Amino acid sequence: MKPTVLITGASYGVGEQTAIIFAQQGYQVAITATKASNLNNTKKNLQELGVDPLCCELNLRSHESIQQVIQQVIGHFGALDTLVNNAGENIRKLAVDVTKDAWDTLIATNLTGTFLMSQSFGKYLIENRRPGSIIQVASVHGLIGAQERSTYGISKAAILHMTKMLAIEWADHQIRVNAVAPGRLETESPSRAGTGNNPEYMAAMLKKVPLHRLATAHEVGQAIYYLASSAAKSITGHTIVLDGGILAG
Repeated sequence: MKPTVLITGASYGVGEQTAIIFAQQGYQVAITATKASNLNNTKKNLQELGVDPLCCELNLRSHESIQQVIQQVIGHFGALDTLVNNAGENIRKLAVDVTKDAWDTLIATNLTGTFLMSQSFGKYLIENRRPGSIIQVASVHGLIGAQERSTYGISKAAILHMTKMLAIEWADHQIRVNAVAPGRLETESPSRAGTGNNPEYMAAMLKKVPLHRLATAHEVGQAIYYLASSAAKSITGHTIVLDGGILAG
């Protein structure tokens, strides 16, 4: 039986590229978005590779939705081997301007949703005595401070520590838990449309990056696949940082 991967937030960018890479490596692929129609382009790209993905609607703020998606994937493919927690939300506001509702929504999606997805998948693996791999998509904002990124950065910092906690707790079950932490990406994320088209902003940002380039969504997907692969079978509880050298400075 071919291995199976579930990738959340796969309608564009890192999620879409990760799905393509896993498909190219012979995986059965399940992908999620808040609306199934958002997955049409990713589905088309996967079908061109000869892979027919399972497309699922997922509400990360609903425990019931999370459990249903995990069971839907297992029921459809017969098993699930790898979970990529990519879906999330962003807020770009000064800390003093973040409302409680905005805080609650982002934390429920980025942190609680990621934990409950990991928990549901972990329970399945442990109960069925199966090894497995979880890769969390965090951010450099979880490692360094930045203006207008407090809520988002706090959620991603918690995900990085969650990665360590789950890696230790589930190591005896041969469940590996790792993360990737990209910096600013060369990607079509809707939240970056304005600044990405501003040459002055981009030039100033690239000046802060030692390699003077941005990572691509494809490169992040490759890092995710590496962590899921047998080449990384001795790696758990760690984070691959794709920031062009920012943290080395």
